[in-house]
Amino acid sequence: MEWQLDAAEVRVLGALIEKEITTPDLYPLSLNALVNASNQRSNRDPVVAYDDGVVEVALGSLRAKGLATRITGADVRVPKHTERLIEKLNLGRREVALLCVLMLRGPQTPGELRGRSERLHTFDDLESVEHTLDRMAESGLVKKLPRQPGARESRFAHLLSGDVETASYAEETASPARAAAPSDRDRLAALETEVAELKRAFEEFRARFE
Repeated sequence: MEWQLDAAEVRVLGALIEKEITTPDLYPLSLNALVNASNQRSNRDPVVAYDDGVVEVALGSLRAKGLATRITGADVRVPKHTERLIEKLNLGRREVALLCVLMLRGPQTPGELRGRSERLHTFDDLESVEHTLDRMAESGLVKKLPRQPGARESRFAHLLSGDVETASYAEETASPARAAAPSDRDRLAALETEVAELKRAFEEFRARFE
């Protein structure tokens, strides 16, 4: 690919794709909603605590690469943001589901991907997941990683940030700090973010009914 994404760009773009599929009534996303989606604790690894500035910078870079769009206008109270990756790469539903989960949760086995992508697309069986991953590997979207000691399945990783050896998550097995569980402070921040997201969704629904 002619571009590569950093960690913040991957998380922001992954969050946009996820919300586009799972909550279409609330999509496109405002900056506040996108910050909450990027920082939410569920279905994210690692959990992060991005502020508005980090997400704004990521969005600007994604727009420059043709992977995101900002929507403004007289009838739009606050700017909204959409993704363009699906269109740019001409991805099907299966590819989108697997790529999105890899972007939000890092390297995973086919079995993990099948279970975690169910909200995005339902695969009939594990074989269909593996066939989709093989096609994506041939097109340079994902890469099969060497099997870890004691593991039954090999993991797959996305290549939107370049080859796995140069991507940030390549160090996860070598760095104890990256593998450690989130601190109490991180868990509290993530919980507060999730509550804020639920409040935002409630307010938007209430505004629509009014």
